[in-house]
Amino acid sequence: MKCKLLLLVLALYTSNAWGAANDKLITAYGAVADGRTNNAQSIQKAIDETSAAGGGRVIIPAGNFMSGSIFLKSGVELHLQLGATLLGSHAVNDYQKIEGRAALVLSRDQKNVSISGEGIIDGQGQELMLDVFKKSRSGELKQNDIWLYKRPEAGRAMVLYFWGCNNVKVTGITLKNASNWVQDYRECDGITIHRITVQSTAYWNNDGLDITDSKNVRITNCFINATDDAICLKSENPKSFCENILIDNCTLRSSANALKFGTASVGGFRNVVARNLTVFDTYRSAIAIEAVDGGFMENIDIQNVTAVNTGNAIFIRRGRRNQTGQVSTIKNVYIANVKVQVPLLKPDQGYPIEGPPDHLRPGFDKMPKRPGSYHIYGHPFLPYNLVPSSITGLPGYPVQGVTLENINITYGGRASKDIAYIPLDSVTSVPENPAAYPEFSMFGELPAWGFYVRHAEGIKMKNVRLSFVENDFRPAMVLDDVKAMDITDVHIPSGKDLPIILLNNTSGITFKSLKMPVSESKGIMKTNYK
Repeated sequence: MKCKLLLLVLALYTSNAWGAANDKLITAYGAVADGRTNNAQSIQKAIDETSAAGGGRVIIPAGNFMSGSIFLKSGVELHLQLGATLLGSHAVNDYQKIEGRAALVLSRDQKNVSISGEGIIDGQGQELMLDVFKKSRSGELKQNDIWLYKRPEAGRAMVLYFWGCNNVKVTGITLKNASNWVQDYRECDGITIHRITVQSTAYWNNDGLDITDSKNVRITNCFINATDDAICLKSENPKSFCENILIDNCTLRSSANALKFGTASVGGFRNVVARNLTVFDTYRSAIAIEAVDGGFMENIDIQNVTAVNTGNAIFIRRGRRNQTGQVSTIKNVYIANVKVQVPLLKPDQGYPIEGPPDHLRPGFDKMPKRPGSYHIYGHPFLPYNLVPSSITGLPGYPVQGVTLENINITYGGRASKDIAYIPLDSVTSVPENPAAYPEFSMFGELPAWGFYVRHAEGIKMKNVRLSFVENDFRPAMVLDDVKAMDITDVHIPSGKDLPIILLNNTSGITFKSLKMPVSESKGIMKTNYK
């Protein structure tokens, strides 16, 4: 027994001694904590030597160290001590790229790379954008992709960008103020992201955490506050996809969506589990599932989501943004134990950068003009009533196999026909917008206040409760071109106007234990408008 204990102590001592011997302080390589010197060369030298020696830690001690791009290499753990801040350079020319995307910390085709500690990596996005605007005006930086709000795309930089790496770990640190997505893990295998904080509202298109075509991912115990989507899974490679992903015990705030699959959905998504999410002050959807670029979406399991002051609960869209080639598929999606409060007012008002007014996207100029519409930046802004949760496919390409269980959504209500109105005999007038950018507001006004389901089959609703605070003249649910849908134990305690549920062009719809203010014979209307 004593011999075994001695061997264990020796093993621990040897391990700790090895670790200390392989710790390299960046100050030993000339790094200066004055907040203005570009320390990229010093930090990179420490990383290169550590990797060449077989691995170890590169330590950033307490202090403000500015840097341009650095490349993390195999076997290296970049460790930020408490009080350490790695600041992104203010100069566009200090950043390097992987496949056209710039970042402060990059890694390509490496293994066993990690970032740890209690320090901060601050992209200083606002300061960087001053240089971007300056160089754009002078013509030194060419801007080829200018979006609706005239924001420059070239010159922006992420904080972290990992591509094609194996065994990536990011733990404990705080990431701040990117001018692009905060972090993207692309085509990686084996990712652990644990107990990090993201505080990034410095600029537009500022996703908190992106997973792109990566596999075997664990995201746990994180806090994310971002201008754009908080956690976003993407698929941009037709030969790859996201697979085996766990997201657990995270708190999310966004001026876009909290948990989003897509928009990029070229390859696909398989075996994704999300648990125990808390969402607050989020402008768009708590849960957004978007398959629109030809990829697949299958085996998605989302449970235990609580969202307050959030613009939409659940948005599921099968679209065809790719317009040619195969159509995306959605099947075997399970969403359960979700409670969402949708307010009357804009949920993210007052944040540094708010989400743009909805119905302010290209393509809405082709929609029918309605009373009260006006134009901003040349595009129509259409006042609208609160938008319900929705499950929408395309004619001939339905959303399939979605189960919603234990769902509780409360809406602010106060809908008005003076704002927008779709008569019940015109429910089919809702635009299809097959190639439009997917968003819960993409159809404009919808004829339901609780749930809108169109072009779907094999949908199940179990123990779903829908209510509003103030009256809404629309039906609670509208089902249009829906087949084989089971509605069990659905509670709709609110509702003065009839019908409560409208079924149009449906078949195989079954109700069990439906509870609403009137009898089923009065509260459910069946029509067959084409």
